[in-house]
Amino acid sequence: MARTPTDLVGAQPGPPFEFTFDGRPITALPGQSVAVALWAAGVLAWRTTRRDGRPRGVFCGIGQCHDCLATVNGQPNRRACLVPVRPGDAITTQEGHGHDNLGV
Repeated sequence: MARTPTDLVGAQPGPPFEFTFDGRPITALPGQSVAVALWAAGVLAWRTTRRDGRPRGVFCGIGQCHDCLATVNGQPNRRACLVPVRPGDAITTQEGHGHDNLGV
């Protein structure tokens, strides 16, 4: 019998809710970070590098490396491993440094 981490710790999270990633609806649980909710949905990358456009997702998972940057509700450069996902959030893939509109 397969057990989930939620089962193992006896957690009783609130009801699931939806947010969007690049316009696609995704279900999350209360208390999950953006990164965890994306991982749970099978999304492993949500940023591209400035120079070569290579995909990036979570590397360290504790907010030190900045590989997991995402655009959350129009705000670029948010660390997906630290930002809690909320109902109705709009998460989008961050292209490069996230400041394209500034011409940096």
